[in-house]
Amino acid sequence: MQSALWISKTGLAAQEKAMSTVANNLANVNTNGFKRDRAVFEDLFYKIERAPGAQADQLNTVPSGIQLGSGVRVAGTQKVFTQGDIQTTGQPMDLAIMGRGFFQVEGPDGEVYYTENGQFQLNNEGLMVNVQGLPLVPMIEVPEGSTGFTVGSDGTVSATLPGDNVPIELGQITLVNFTNPTGLEALGGNLYRETEASGIPNEGVPGLDGLGQIRQGALEGSNVQVVESMVSMIAIQRAYEASTRMLDAASGMQQFLNQSV
Repeated sequence: MQSALWISKTGLAAQEKAMSTVANNLANVNTNGFKRDRAVFEDLFYKIERAPGAQADQLNTVPSGIQLGSGVRVAGTQKVFTQGDIQTTGQPMDLAIMGRGFFQVEGPDGEVYYTENGQFQLNNEGLMVNVQGLPLVPMIEVPEGSTGFTVGSDGTVSATLPGDNVPIELGQITLVNFTNPTGLEALGGNLYRETEASGIPNEGVPGLDGLGQIRQGALEGSNVQVVESMVSMIAIQRAYEASTRMLDAASGMQQFLNQSV
């Protein structure tokens, strides 16, 4: 009965973490480029009182043995990198990735971060930056007074300079992808960092080598499915309640023994 108390405790702790994951998903339902998380559970070690296949007598073996589990834990949280809904904004510097890939931005320390939020603007130097002011990599500088800013599906950036009628190319936006994007470290602010688990970034031209194309005047929304998250929330709540009842039952059995013996 003492073990049942601790097993119930692991269930409560695991479901609490799972609920936090769902809560974070729902909180970011309107966050551009957000990718939902899911909790990954695994059972804990087993106490083997009789191993499967142990000798029952000289001729027979036991078919299953006695294996007593010790509970559950959250082994990890996994980012789900499915495509979010594409929202047309009409803003020329709003860019959506149609398919796989990440934009690159440069942090204050010179480190490159990765994001799927393509909501860019110009800073006071004419550089394309994200909402935190981090410049896009490769850097794209738009001359003051330029008109007709366009970004092709392959990332080619062009604009018409003042006093000129012919658009000129300003640069090329590239995308990167990873062998294991779920291994990226989430930093908040729609930013990710490369890790050993993710592998090195593979940079390329949008539309080539498995990378998605760029769509100008649109943003990729969150891939959180509200109905799915609500169902998960109810399932987690029921599992939490069941662990609580198991805790009460084990405690009641122990109390009965203490009073009876």
